[in-house]
Amino acid sequence: MASIKYLLLVLCVSLGTISRGQIIEDPTTWKYEVKKKSATEYELIFHLDVKAGWHIWSMHPGGDGYEISPSFTFDKNANVTLKGEAKEKGKATTTTMEGIDGKITYLSGKIDYIQTVTVKGKGRITGKHTYQVCNDKLCLPPKDKDFVFVIK
Repeated sequence: MASIKYLLLVLCVSLGTISRGQIIEDPTTWKYEVKKKSATEYELIFHLDVKAGWHIWSMHPGGDGYEISPSFTFDKNANVTLKGEAKEKGKATTTTMEGIDGKITYLSGKIDYIQTVTVKGKGRITGKHTYQVCNDKLCLPPKDKDFVFVIK
């Protein structure tokens, strides 16, 4: 009986080690910057660096609608007014891909997402952004990240 328990323990530890080897770390690095444009207007800049071999879908990817494009959700704040939608800046590629209907657009390397806001006073602007990154073999599950911008 003790040998069966020992065998099960070894099997469980082995399976845990094998499954951990399959986890792919997020190939992105995000940094956040506030740029003052006037007394009340600011640009909130989401700097993204995507590792070589990976890409992120454009905010308007085209394709068949299954691509998960980056989105930015801001927590309610009476002192903050968003001006339009976030804009993306970076190296965009438009192409066709096997298994996807129509042309699609993605970005790779260094990318900036810029949201212009009007702010009354000082404070923090918080929220989350959702994104998905892919390489030529697979797409990682969508990921949510919290963000904080401090207006001084």
